[in-house]
Amino acid sequence: MRLPTLSSPCAWPVSSRIPLRTHSLTSPYLDSDFQSRWFDFGGDTVVRADKYIRLTADRPSQQGWLFSRVPLTATNWQIELEFQIHGNGNLHGDGFALWLTKQRATMGPVFGSTDRFEGLGIFFDTYKNNRPGVSFPYVMAMMGDGQTTYDQAHDGKANEIAGCSARGLRNANIPTKARLTYFQDKSLSLELQYKTEDTWTECFTLSSEDANIAIPSVAYLGLSAETGELSDNHDIISLKAENLYSVNNKNNAGGSRGDSSRGRGRSSRGQKKSGSWSWFLFKWVLFFGAIAGGYFGWTIYRTKNRSSRF
Repeated sequence: MRLPTLSSPCAWPVSSRIPLRTHSLTSPYLDSDFQSRWFDFGGDTVVRADKYIRLTADRPSQQGWLFSRVPLTATNWQIELEFQIHGNGNLHGDGFALWLTKQRATMGPVFGSTDRFEGLGIFFDTYKNNRPGVSFPYVMAMMGDGQTTYDQAHDGKANEIAGCSARGLRNANIPTKARLTYFQDKSLSLELQYKTEDTWTECFTLSSEDANIAIPSVAYLGLSAETGELSDNHDIISLKAENLYSVNNKNNAGGSRGDSSRGRGRSSRGQKKSGSWSWFLFKWVLFFGAIAGGYFGWTIYRTKNRSSRF
């Protein structure tokens, strides 16, 4: 399923990027006390500090997850994930998911995480249950409302808001990556790297007019994976999140603030100039008033003295 796309995967020009350390993971993944300050791990997840975070090994019936400890509160952001799906068998499954949801750190039947979630799920599905006409692996997006269940029997067909086939994603010869870009109330796009190194393939781009892409304001970043009777290694190599600042937003906001500031500056200078002249004139009026009052008083006093002598 491919919905109408915007002109480019990143339709809003970016003026600056701020790394989000709280939502990024790179080797060695753990602190000196063998803990992660910003992420929790659970299930069958294994951390090998020099290589990867393995959500599931190539064994049946495994589930593993990692979730951020603090929510992602940035309104515009980009997440770049390097991962590896690989195994020995010709039959394999089931896949892994990237999450931005209100719920966190709860195992369940949807690629190792809970069903009826609220927020965004990006599913990297490697096993085809019942989806005629679609090549697997298949990557799709679902916006959960907290009540709707994932359509497991048909590989999420009933829930999909956008997606793409990604044949060659598993056992790729190059580093496989996904790049998810979000501008609040504007666009959501996903790009994949699995064909050629440093070459990105657009999976989908959605605008707010195409579908509901409103991610909860309080959403935790997570990853999870699952194996059933069939299995694969699902490895996370790195996770990088950045806060994005749009050129349009910056110019609009900055322009209005700048114009307003300059206007206030001119008004302030005008008020100061006007006030200084008024104060100057007021002082002269007081000065001449005091002289006139003194002269008038002295004249009356002299007249009285002359009258008293006669």
